[in-house]
Amino acid sequence: MDRLTESQEERLSELAQAIVAPESGCVLVPPAQEAAGYWFGAGNCVRDPRDGSLLLLGRYRDAGDSRLGLAAGPRGRELALFRSTDDGATFAKIRAWGKAELSGGSPVLSIEGSFLRLSGGRVEVLVSLEKDQPYPAGLREYQKPGTGVWSIDRFVAPSVEALDPRGCLEPFLRGPGPAHLHVKDPSVTAGPQPGALLVLHCCHPYTWSSASSGYVLLDEAGRRLTASPDFFPRGPVWDVAAARITCRLPVPRRGAFRDAPPVSLYFYDGAECLRPHEPHGAGVARPRGYSCEELGGVAYGLDACFPAVRRLSLLAPAFVSPHGTGCCRYASVWSEPSGDLFATWQQSAASGAQPLLGHWLSAADVDELLGA
Repeated sequence: MDRLTESQEERLSELAQAIVAPESGCVLVPPAQEAAGYWFGAGNCVRDPRDGSLLLLGRYRDAGDSRLGLAAGPRGRELALFRSTDDGATFAKIRAWGKAELSGGSPVLSIEGSFLRLSGGRVEVLVSLEKDQPYPAGLREYQKPGTGVWSIDRFVAPSVEALDPRGCLEPFLRGPGPAHLHVKDPSVTAGPQPGALLVLHCCHPYTWSSASSGYVLLDEAGRRLTASPDFFPRGPVWDVAAARITCRLPVPRRGAFRDAPPVSLYFYDGAECLRPHEPHGAGVARPRGYSCEELGGVAYGLDACFPAVRRLSLLAPAFVSPHGTGCCRYASVWSEPSGDLFATWQQSAASGAQPLLGHWLSAADVDELLGA
């Protein structure tokens, strides 16, 4: 058996809708400008055990279009780290790294999804970088001028203050071949088996015609156990062009899930098309998602059955902004020992800009949604 009962699935959908709330989230970090093409997000939030503050990592993206090449604008220009000393009410930038500082052997053209992890007394940053590198031989005519190849790099330090990618940036994950040439947008969580570490990411082919979610399962020593570049493929309807998992959240074993096997929610971004696609005039108007304008979805999986994951938002997206393009993506959830949840996501505003939004969901509210 690889699925829950219908009533349990309904409770999971209600919980997900309360975690990511497009109509009631608060702006945590605005983009550089209130205009289309300016974003902040694509990261995560953690609690700093040293002083109890919240640390938030993300990237600033300025106007530009990867389909036209770097000359169209700066695109992902800065990876930034913020700290909140008032439990998420306000965030102040404390560290930042531009393209030059993140360039190792190859110049960096753009910065995308990142992940901050505190473990074993050290601070680890994973970051997606588009590097000035050629496509594989035989496919180079498909590479647009001013673009490169996406991969995930890592840098580590004993403290936030000591973080510095210069001289210690190392490769972490590369695409396994042309069908999954571009690898980006990491998310790290405890694996479905004890001691393992699960790294989720997305993959794009050399043609940029679609996106799927992949994973790498590592043991305690960091050795690769299993991996798949597309264990969560594109969907059948609204997410037929793209499906990128950005967060795995273990569901508390309370209420309707007290006696259920361990289960996890998966938040993901989807799109019906990767290019502007206007609906027919007589058709039902709906947000479609295109290029870098994904909508939000949710799925779940029984941990014992991983990598099997079932969509809850099968026929329509679960999360759509009431403003602008409808974009709602890069959901990430920090879970406190108390059971409180702090969710963040990037969302379209009326101006076309995409700030980072977020809010707290109390353990009491979670329990009520789970039927505890």
